[in-house]
Amino acid sequence: MRQLVCKEISTSELDALNARHAQGNFQQSARMCEVRRRSGAEVECLGVVEDGAIVAGAALEIHRSRLSTFAEVHDGPLCDLADEELARFFFSELAARAKAAGAAQLSITPELPYRVRDGFGRELPPAGELPAGVPANARRDAASAEFALIEGAGFIHSGFDRDYNAIPRWRYVKDLSGIGGEQELLASYSKNTRRDIRIAESSFITVSRAERADMADFHAICQLSSDKQGFDNRPLAYFELLFDCMGDSADFMIARMDTAAYLASCEEKRSSFAEKVERIEAAIAAGGAPEKNRRRLADAQEQLQGVLKRIDEARALIERDGESAPVAAAMFVRHPRECVYLFSGSNPAYGAFCAPSAIQHRMLADSLARGIRRYNFYGINGVFDDPGDPGRGLLEFKQGFNGYVEEMMGSFTLPVRPLAYAAKQLAHKVLGR
Repeated sequence: MRQLVCKEISTSELDALNARHAQGNFQQSARMCEVRRRSGAEVECLGVVEDGAIVAGAALEIHRSRLSTFAEVHDGPLCDLADEELARFFFSELAARAKAAGAAQLSITPELPYRVRDGFGRELPPAGELPAGVPANARRDAASAEFALIEGAGFIHSGFDRDYNAIPRWRYVKDLSGIGGEQELLASYSKNTRRDIRIAESSFITVSRAERADMADFHAICQLSSDKQGFDNRPLAYFELLFDCMGDSADFMIARMDTAAYLASCEEKRSSFAEKVERIEAAIAAGGAPEKNRRRLADAQEQLQGVLKRIDEARALIERDGESAPVAAAMFVRHPRECVYLFSGSNPAYGAFCAPSAIQHRMLADSLARGIRRYNFYGINGVFDDPGDPGRGLLEFKQGFNGYVEEMMGSFTLPVRPLAYAAKQLAHKVLGR
């Protein structure tokens, strides 16, 4: 008979389990516990001990409001769902703790894919060669037994939706295993993504880590994307909270454009193209190879007009934003298992310079150098067959880095006070929310 004991553990003990666990993730870290405590939640770190070792754990959050109380475990619990006895025991203990805290329900979002798919959302073949980008150890079948175990413990599944959720049910991931260096990394991207990175480099885009004093710029860039795409931006105070709590496990990256250097480069090209036009016109006037030179002249004039347009655009940007401007931003969190891309924004006025691609490449290369072999682009819509889907642009951007898709299990809810939970559901229905 197994002796399983659930008890409160320290944040350092949770971190130690989290670092080595197959489902380890930043949401179950001590630093995110602090973020949630400072945001108003009560957080208790729980562990299951067997033979003196912590074999499962979770950060259990209690959220209270004037009207209701609920419990939640983000991206957890950290528990081997193939071990039915352990999982059932821990679910029972979490439910008891939630009930004792006055919660009507306990919600969990297991950090386990329901199904791994290729980069275009297709199911993996049951046998034979795996599609490009899919890691060699990817599970080919659905996690049906684990799913049934959770439902068997009384949890209600929220559904197999294809939406972009706060804890994403659909994720885009790149496997960095077997990539030897930055040149191999670049070669692993799509042709268009490699082109975008070259454009950023030639446009004097530089990427650097932000300081706390840069959080206002970071927030402002994210706000531009929020306004364009119609979603709510996080408040500045939240980004500052993350910066303070996450420490060196998080990177706030800002891409800046040296518009003055870009303008000088364009002006240099203008002089070169103007001289080229003059030389070809002189050759035509002298009667040399008229048909060939007319084609060359048309190409040279097109190049000249293009650079003149870019000069006008650069001057307008300098007049509005100055000679150096922040043009894109993104936040990343590192865990021993992966690097996760969380928040981002970009200035649409600088969209042609491909700064977001430069940020991603910088962080992919950084992950490679640190020995991190899993790069989690995080949320996407689970819609792969509709070019008009609102999430299509984000999906195609991430697909350009050639990865694969994880369809996560999603959210489950266990009513721990059934009458209170039913009353709350009825109230939501009556109020239409």
